Amino acid sequence: MKLHRNTSRILLIILLAASVASYVHAQSSAVTSSAAPVDKSHAKIASGRWNGPKLADGQPDISGHWSPAFGSYLNFTDPEGISTGERPRVLPPRDQRAPSRVSDPTDGQVPFQPWALAKVKEYQDYYDNPIKPEFIDPLARCAPQGIPQSLYMHGHEILQYPGYVVFLFDQGNRIIHLDGKPKLPENIRLWNGDSRGRWEGNTLVVDVANYNGKSKYARTGEFASEHVKITERYVFDNDGKRYNYIAEISDPTVYTRPFTVTVTERKWTEKDEPRAVVYAVRKAKHDGKETIIENEEERACIEYNNPHGHLSVDKP
Repeated sequence: MKLHRNTSRILLIILLAASVASYVHAQSSAVTSSAAPVDKSHAKIASGRWNGPKLADGQPDISGHWSPAFGSYLNFTDPEGISTGERPRVLPPRDQRAPSRVSDPTDGQVPFQPWALAKVKEYQDYYDNPIKPEFIDPLARCAPQGIPQSLYMHGHEILQYPGYVVFLFDQGNRIIHLDGKPKLPENIRLWNGDSRGRWEGNTLVVDVANYNGKSKYARTGEFASEHVKITERYVFDNDGKRYNYIAEISDPTVYTRPFTVTVTERKWTEKDEPRAVVYAVRKAKHDGKETIIENEEERACIEYNNPHGHLSVDKP
C-alpha cells in the first residue's frame, strides 16, 4: 500500500507538470495577443460623493464588465515584465513599463520576511519542474485566483443585488455582503475569503477575512498565509468608466510590514468589440434590435476543456 501511494503521488506530479506547461503556453499566448490597451497613468480617483446613477437599494450602479487597464496578471511587481516560466523577450527599460502592482512601499516590492522571500524564490525555481505539489501553479488546476489576483487576472463582471455585490471571474465567483450578516466562523476558510462591505460615497470598502492561504498573487509566486487581513477599496469614477482597486494587506507571519496593492480598472460596454481574456463575451443573437452582451458559454477551466490546465479525459 505504501508503494502504491508513492507511485500515485509521483504520477500525479508528472501529469500536473505537463498540465502546467500547457497552461503556461496558453496563458502567455492569450495575454500577449489580447491584452487591453495599456494605460500606465495610474491616475488616482478621489473618494467622495457618488453623483452617478443609483440602484433601488441606494447602491451606486457599477455593474458591468471590467478589466485591468494595463499589463497582465502573470508578473506581480512588473506587470509588463517577464513572468516565471515565460520565454525571454526584449523589454523596454523598466521606467517605461507599467508600474508594480505594489504601490506602497515605494520600491514596488512585497516586504517579505527572509523565510517567505526564500519560499517565493524556491517556487520560481521549480515552476517548470514541480517536484512537489506545492510548486504547481494553483491556476493550472483551475483553482480560484484568490485575492488580489482576481482583480487583475483577465476581466471580470460585477453584478448587484439588494444587499450584495457579486463578482464573476474566469475561475469562480465572489459575493460581498452588504447586509450586515454575521461573519463566517474562524474554521471556515475560502479561496477568496469572507467579504463584508459597505458603501462610502463612491467607494466600496470591503474587509476580507477567513482566507485559506492557498492561492498566489501571480505566477511569480508571491503569497499570504491564512492569517492575512485585507481591506479593499473600490473607488469608482462618477463617469462610470474607471475604478481604482486599492488593497491594504497585512500578515505579520509573512511580511515585515503591511503593504498596498493598486490596480486601475476600465469598463467595457456593448460599444466595444469582444476581446479574448479581458472582455470574453459575445453579442447575443435575437430578433430584436437591442445589443445584448452575454458571457461565453464555457471558460477554459470548465468541464475539462483542454489544454488549459486540466488532465486529459475522454468525454462521454
